[in-house]
Amino acid sequence: VGFVPPGGVYTHISGIDIVRVGPEEFYVLEDNCRCPSGVSYMIENREAMMRLFPELFSNAHVRPVSHYPDELLTMLRSVPPPACKGKPEVAILTPGAYNSAYFEHCFLADEMGVDLVEGADLVVEDNIVYRRTTRGLKRLDVIYRRIDDDFLDPLVFRKDSALGTPGLMAAYKAGTVTLANAPGAGVADDKSVYRHVP
Repeated sequence: VGFVPPGGVYTHISGIDIVRVGPEEFYVLEDNCRCPSGVSYMIENREAMMRLFPELFSNAHVRPVSHYPDELLTMLRSVPPPACKGKPEVAILTPGAYNSAYFEHCFLADEMGVDLVEGADLVVEDNIVYRRTTRGLKRLDVIYRRIDDDFLDPLVFRKDSALGTPGLMAAYKAGTVTLANAPGAGVADDKSVYRHVP
């Protein structure tokens, strides 16, 4: 309420479930705009299939998917907060090793060459988000969050959350960090809102 995310972008990354119902006809089954997951499995599956059936891929002219992490990083760097000076520092915020999509969080962080952080790795000072390192605090500009809204910031949402970072929403509202996807973007996943999603 009363806040527009950097660039007016709420959903930076979306997962769209599609089915083909005819030669040229596709239906969208659902949109995933909160914290879509699964792309790492598609990339790894493609790599395995190309090793097993190289002639199939060369004969069928299948388009590559391995460039996805590069495009994801380019997109994340293209949405810095207004306060960012220079090249944006990007990190992936994970709930940790017990999350079902943790493999994907690690995979994407490794492929993009960015930090994989948990809520306890971050600290907010003067509405600026920093990552704790062995050399001191390192400022973050863009956070690809893989944590649901309710657990992002115990000062704003669930007070019992140990997954988020206290003060993260204050920094977000102050315009010093971009959260991808924006908190609240998951409303687009609701079936009653489905027809309004572009």
